Amino acid sequence: MPSGFRFSLVLPMIGLAATLAQGQAKGVDLDGHEVNPLAADRDKVVVLVFLRRDCPVSGRYAPVIQKISQQYEGKAKFWLVDPDKSDTAAEIRSYLADFNYHLAALRDPARELVKLGHVQITPEVAVFDRNRKLIYDGRIDDWYIDLTKQRNAPTTHELDDAIRAALAGKSVARNDVRGVGCYISDLE
Repeated sequence: MPSGFRFSLVLPMIGLAATLAQGQAKGVDLDGHEVNPLAADRDKVVVLVFLRRDCPVSGRYAPVIQKISQQYEGKAKFWLVDPDKSDTAAEIRSYLADFNYHLAALRDPARELVKLGHVQITPEVAVFDRNRKLIYDGRIDDWYIDLTKQRNAPTTHELDDAIRAALAGKSVARNDVRGVGCYISDLE
């Protein structure tokens, strides 16, 4: 067999293996069970929302996240993801109650979901289309200019735009707009 032919067969297989491995990333639900958030609800877009209990910006986005998740109920599956290895299920449950969240939550102690979603900061989101392709990772909107300064109202709505694009089977113009908040790497 010519070496060029073998090479052309290997590249697609490597891409397939990477895609399959990417789809196997798991978090841990608050009852201690491993969960692959991309495995269920194949007919829905998947949105991973990365939050930290100790990040004030994460808390301020709770009403926005809840509103958007309600707007896309039935079309998108939202998961709240806590990347702090030291947070317990009880602490996360308390945080969810404090902010009146009614979304599924996962711990990400091995940071598999952080890597899968390419996120760096909380709050940030990762949006996967129905084929489980990552189409957007980054901020929710541009409400925050920096940690101490915010607009009266956001002027862009990246999360909403990404969900709409995923539902329409399209891509987004800017697919990785970093957020303002607390760095996940600070948790190491």
